[in-house]
Amino acid sequence: MARSRSRKKSTRGGTGTDKKLPMNQAIPLGIQHVLAMFAGNITVPIIIAGVFGSTTAEKIFLIQMALFAAGVATIIQTVGYKNIGARLPIIQGTSFAFIPIMLPFKAVGLGAVFTAAFIGGIFQMWIGKMLKPIRHMFPPLVTGIVVLMIGVSLLKVGFMYAGGGGWLMSNKPEIFGNANHLFISFTVLIVALVAHQKGKGMVSSASILLGIIAGYIVAMLLGMVNYGKIASASWFAFPMPFQYGIDFVWGAVILMLFMSIVTTIETIGDISATTMGGANREATDKELSGGIMADGLGTAFASIFNAMPNTSYSQNAGLVAFTGVISRHVGTVAGVILILLGLFPKLGGIIAAMPESVIGGAAIIMFGLITAAGIKLISQSEMNRRNLLILALSLSFGLGLSLLPQFVAHIPDFGIKFRLLLTTGLIPAGLLAFTLNATLPKNS
Repeated sequence: MARSRSRKKSTRGGTGTDKKLPMNQAIPLGIQHVLAMFAGNITVPIIIAGVFGSTTAEKIFLIQMALFAAGVATIIQTVGYKNIGARLPIIQGTSFAFIPIMLPFKAVGLGAVFTAAFIGGIFQMWIGKMLKPIRHMFPPLVTGIVVLMIGVSLLKVGFMYAGGGGWLMSNKPEIFGNANHLFISFTVLIVALVAHQKGKGMVSSASILLGIIAGYIVAMLLGMVNYGKIASASWFAFPMPFQYGIDFVWGAVILMLFMSIVTTIETIGDISATTMGGANREATDKELSGGIMADGLGTAFASIFNAMPNTSYSQNAGLVAFTGVISRHVGTVAGVILILLGLFPKLGGIIAAMPESVIGGAAIIMFGLITAAGIKLISQSEMNRRNLLILALSLSFGLGLSLLPQFVAHIPDFGIKFRLLLTTGLIPAGLLAFTLNATLPKNS
């Protein structure tokens, strides 16, 4: 059985989960992880700040807290405490999935959102603790479908970044996909591929970082680096808990509890993609349970320090698959770097100054590898009539609803943006795969 293989086994020149690399290797690899998730991590507070009408100072504060909380949540995940933590290079960050349920509470303020997120985080910890008795309900077929849909849903995002638009593509259509952005993104992609295939040792392992550095240099030569973001960033910012107070709103709490279940499915997929891509094996019960509990604890901690709900970042699972480096200590280094970026905004300004197309070139590779990891997990299951039906229906609804969201236009929202959740692709595919696997006869 794949699950019985040693946790420390890895492939393609990578390292075991517990092996410590020299700092001259661990730091560049940690920076590589931070660069892979940085844009996504700061985009969520930017969107929320705009919706809630925050001032410029508040927006900067929310970005700082997002970085700080992501760093702490990542260390909880990689270092662990007792049964909490996957002890894998799982990088945590602010979750886009929670945006739809936060928007309706603009009138009551961020205090209600953060209070509900704290309760949701504690609930997710409970889900993780109770996972073992139902672990058999998440075989490679189900987790593989979830991982596959994570990758597929992110492919569009990778090309959005590569075109220079990112999540705010609609705000700047006149520059999206212009020659400069495409040149930068393909420079990153080509340099990363050449370093990965031709390089040895650290050159191969840090290939994404080398590609991003090359893209940053090209962006500087083209005059596309926003130095104002570096100059305007302060040197030090101290984290402040409960800045928006505590406000218990039942509606927000119910939505956060529901989303805790949703993000648990995504976390299971990310952990499975990390172990399959980096060590060619399934995740163990302990890794899944500990990872989900760390996910919940990270969200609870983030809410105390005015940061949005945290979750595992799929692009970093793709990075592990690309490099083969599955040492959790590299993830810990990434967590420390994120904390420093939160405490010293000037450092974050250096990263924020580069155009999104720099990240896009790397994202195309990483998101494609997540998709491939999902296919690899699915291939471990026997493709009998029952499993083919589960795969077919899950992908049909997941891909179909994401491609044609108008199909559910007349379904009630039930006050929780239900229609939007159906059109994500990941949620309907994951829930349908789980339900069909639990109900269809094994011998069908």
